[in-house]
Order: sequence, then C-alpha cells, then structure tokens
Amino acid sequence: MPRRLVPPFTSVLFLLGLAGSSFARAAEPVRPTKETSLFNGRDLTGWYTYQKATGRKDPHGVYSVKDGAIRVSGDGAGYLATTKAYRDYHLSLEFKWGEKTDGSGVVRNSGLLLHGVGPDGAASGVWMTSLEVQLAQGCEGDFILIRGRHPDGKPVAESTFTSRVRIAEDKRTRWDPDGKPTRYNGRQFWWKDHQPFFKETLDNRGENDVASPLGEWTKVEAVCDGNRVTVKVNGTTVNAVEDLTPAAGRILLQNEGNEVWFRNVTLRPIAKK
Repeated sequence: MPRRLVPPFTSVLFLLGLAGSSFARAAEPVRPTKETSLFNGRDLTGWYTYQKATGRKDPHGVYSVKDGAIRVSGDGAGYLATTKAYRDYHLSLEFKWGEKTDGSGVVRNSGLLLHGVGPDGAASGVWMTSLEVQLAQGCEGDFILIRGRHPDGKPVAESTFTSRVRIAEDKRTRWDPDGKPTRYNGRQFWWKDHQPFFKETLDNRGENDVASPLGEWTKVEAVCDGNRVTVKVNGTTVNAVEDLTPAAGRILLQNEGNEVWFRNVTLRPIAKK
C-alpha cells in the first residue's frame, strides 16, 4: 500500500483552526515595488470587515462603497483591514467626515491603524494590536499604541516606540524633531502643533490645524520605513516615531462611532534617498 502523506494530527488541528478563525495570520508582509492602489473604487476586494458585535460579518452594511469612495457608517465599532500585511511603504489616502456622529458632543473620531498584527479584537474586544494615527478632529496625526492580548492573557507582540518630543504648556508631549527621545509610556503622543488645552467638542478645530475644514477631503500620508513612521497631513509633516515594534502588518481603517469616508488609498515604495 502506498504511504499516504498526512500531516501530523496537531498540524491538522492547527490548519482547521486557522481556516475559520479570526485568529488567522496574514502572510509574510509585502514590500511594494511599484505604486499600488489598495482600493479599486468599486468594492472592498483586498479588505475584510471586523465589528465587535458581529466579528467578520457585516450584516448591517457598516462598510460599503459609494461614488468611488469607502463609506464607514459609524454604527458600532470595528474596522476594515487589508487581507495582506505590508512593510516599508509610503501610504497615502484621503478622508472626510459624513453626517452621523456618536451623539456624545465630542469631536468626530476615527483612525488609521498601521502594522496590525495578531487576532482581531485583541484590544478591548475591538481593535488589533497596531499603531494608531489619530484622525479625530484637532488630533489628526497624534499617535496611540494599541496593545492587544491573546485569550490566554499574553501580549500579541512587544509593542513600543520612541518619539522625539518637547513638553508643552499643558505638560503633554508634542513631537519635535530636535526634542528629547522618549519611550512610549501608554499616553497619547500629540502631533507637533496640537493646541494646548484643546477642547474636544464637536467640530472644534485647533488654532494650528492643517486638516481640511469639515466636509472637505484631508490627505494623510504615512511613510513606514523600517521601524520608523513619519506622518504628513495635507503635506505638512506632523509626527514621527522611531524604534517601533511591530514594524509591519495589516493596514486598518477605523470605525469609531462616526460616519467617515475614505478614497485614493495607495501604496508606493519608499523614495530612495
């Protein structure tokens, strides 16, 4: 009788578990070699949806495509995630706010999550371990490190970074390319001109905001070069981190209770110096 090539029992269980689970890992991160569109303008090919309440199913149509743009309705909480992981790239996208808010009276809120790794919902049952580039009004370009844990309580990844900062009048950090290198300490690292004592009320703008006015498109760029990430908003460099781990992973568009639109989501190789 010919010998059958059957994987070990434990391997079979592992593969079966990954096949239908949100714990499946992305393949080896892709390093782009040419400009690539991550959104075709017609449907969500290349992305999957995740909602805290429904997992990878989207029965209420929270994520859709209309008029060549991605619409996130703002219902519930979750994200769109690329099916592939990426590293060493220049990401560019545009976003604008829709009509729906979360009803709280605070600023409209969303985020661009970079280097997403590990299981869906590992952080607070909602997010993936990642580096958040804030898109909230007045906070566009702030950094927040989202740390998730496996069901056994172990961290998904060693997640940390260093930012060069100065201390502003409100005793909070602001990015400063000539500032003191500061290791992440669990707090929000604010973009360079984040207004001191900014009041996070609906549709409020900071005095030095470079994001576009309400209803207009804002361009956000994230240059992910090794373990460094630099963010630009409408062409202005607003924040940067160094010594970042993890330094590769999925790209996520956040749903955090407010209607938001995205378009022109593209990757291109890092420009040669």
